[in-house]
Amino acid sequence: MQTALFIFVSVLLIGVILFVSNSQRKKKQEKQDVLDLDFSKEWKSILNSKVLFYRNLNKEDKELFERQLLRFLSDKNIEAVDTTIDDTVRLMVASSAVIPTFAFPNFNYPSVRTVLIYPGSFDEDFNTVKHKNHQQFITGMVGNKGLKGTVILSKPDLLAAYNGSRSKHNVGIHEFVHLLDGTDGDIDGVPERLLENSYVGSWLFEIKEEMEAVMNRKSDINPYGLTNNAEFLAVVSEYFFSSPKNFKKKHPDLYKYMVDIFDQEL
Repeated sequence: MQTALFIFVSVLLIGVILFVSNSQRKKKQEKQDVLDLDFSKEWKSILNSKVLFYRNLNKEDKELFERQLLRFLSDKNIEAVDTTIDDTVRLMVASSAVIPTFAFPNFNYPSVRTVLIYPGSFDEDFNTVKHKNHQQFITGMVGNKGLKGTVILSKPDLLAAYNGSRSKHNVGIHEFVHLLDGTDGDIDGVPERLLENSYVGSWLFEIKEEMEAVMNRKSDINPYGLTNNAEFLAVVSEYFFSSPKNFKKKHPDLYKYMVDIFDQEL
């Protein structure tokens, strides 16, 4: 009896191991199939018309950007909540992730599993429908607790950030910079690269000076950056990637820090 039970358990265990192995192999092959796809002319056209960062790259860097987009799209789930999504939305999500990490091609947001696309702004309880005495104002969020591993983005605000022109705002980049900031364990406005290069003290002093300028209305940086150091980093990163020439002209010292943080000279 014990021998029969042992044989049964052994066969069952082998079956489970084979099932898991085949499932992992299938997922790996599906991911590789995506990465092996040629980047379509339609997708290139979307990027050229909407993503200024991509448009300004040379041919070789455009191909690298495309490969990084494909890797992100093959590894993350992008899902719609009470709305619809198409290739344009998917490409804008992936572009938001790749732009700040373009100089780090091996980084692919290991903490992120899913990106949820909402039909508009939402409140702290993730409600999208307005009700009495309530205003929706959140356009993007990095989930925590029950939504850990999830990024939430407002569809109209995401698309508005990618209209092919220069601006100071990009909700997608904002949220993915938070995730990049948090790779050292804390979303605190002091990214790991600054820690490695011992620039923390001078960076925090720079933040303090720039915040004072914003408070005194002597800066064109979004006042939302006054919330805390993490939001300041995300806000100035939006500006840096969306309108680098203007950012460099108006904020030369901050520009140097952005170059160091993201290892990109724009």
